[in-house]
Amino acid sequence: MREPELRSCYADLHIHIGRTGRDEPVKISGSRDLTFSRIAAEAAHRKGIELIGIIDCHAPGVQEDIHSSLMKGEMKELADGGIQYRGTTILLGSEIEIREPGMAPAHLLVYFPSLSIMEQFTSWLSTRMKNVGLSSQRLYAPVRELQKQVYGMGGMVIPAHIFTPHKSIYGSAADQMAKVLNLEEISAVELGLSADTEMAGYISELDSYTILTNSDAHSLGKIGREYNEMKLAELNYREFEKVLARQEGRRVIANYGLNPRLGKYHRSYCATCQSIIDEQDVTRQRCPYCGSPKLVRGVLDRIISIADREVSRPPANRPPYYYQIPLEFIPGLGPSKRERLLERFGTEMNILHHVPTAEIADVVGEELAVRISEARSGSLIVSAGGGGTYGKIVHP
Repeated sequence: MREPELRSCYADLHIHIGRTGRDEPVKISGSRDLTFSRIAAEAAHRKGIELIGIIDCHAPGVQEDIHSSLMKGEMKELADGGIQYRGTTILLGSEIEIREPGMAPAHLLVYFPSLSIMEQFTSWLSTRMKNVGLSSQRLYAPVRELQKQVYGMGGMVIPAHIFTPHKSIYGSAADQMAKVLNLEEISAVELGLSADTEMAGYISELDSYTILTNSDAHSLGKIGREYNEMKLAELNYREFEKVLARQEGRRVIANYGLNPRLGKYHRSYCATCQSIIDEQDVTRQRCPYCGSPKLVRGVLDRIISIADREVSRPPANRPPYYYQIPLEFIPGLGPSKRERLLERFGTEMNILHHVPTAEIADVVGEELAVRISEARSGSLIVSAGGGGTYGKIVHP
């Protein structure tokens, strides 16, 4: 039997639902424009992202929207899992908050191959969660029970934004993932906006897992601010499983994300003098500027404090991580100029990966074209973020 030909695609697997089609809230902090159908259209038509994970599909109101899109013929379910909208496949996901005794809360992502299985999962959640219609709600059950349930139903568990100081496995719950989760029932891990794979290389416990970089988008514009390039045969759930397991040549071949210094929790932050502590000494317990102990520990500082390696040693199978800044973040590239680029070149992925700088200059001028070139190569200078404030791009 001939082996299927593999192709590459761009994938963003953590996009939230803000509202249902009936205008019911799902992710309270999410934009009202983040409906199931609008996310699909944004990814397919403007972003050029062919595999997306829409989180919050456990909410009954979201499931009603999915049924509506299927009934109208706008989308169709795939035999091997996922929902197809034009050239983009949607994976159905959910973000769950867990809290083990004596630990701070953490978020997990779960994915299922079909709408019917997701609906069964909702029934299971409804007796273990106070409001199953909202995003990122607390599960009142042991996390290992959740893992067993998800894998028993043919799903996957992926710890979310694992290093952020609020509601993550390493950032707030524990210094080792094994203290919280059954390591045999994890399919991958998600880095989060303030970390990269070099930083993950300080922790040997992560060596065996595929690493994902996703947007955690709370608005349409943020879709694709971090994403993955994958090698697979088809755009469906079963192929995604093989990508994460690195089976039969399927794999993540590149991670694309913001420079971690742009993340809003990259460095420690003093709540007293409101300073971001961008110093070499990352283990200090007091602010070096005012002496206050009221520090919000940054991602880099947290990683160094729990690391079991003195230097980062990413495993050989870990793909390259490319620093890249989305079009929305580029200084001087406002909405009208972005629209002109999209009208000319189709999608953001095409602009960021394929369109020559000279052709971009024909649309927005040489200065902005150079800045876009620097953004997609990760060479723009940035200042560090921390304490909930994003880092900034420093004008050359």
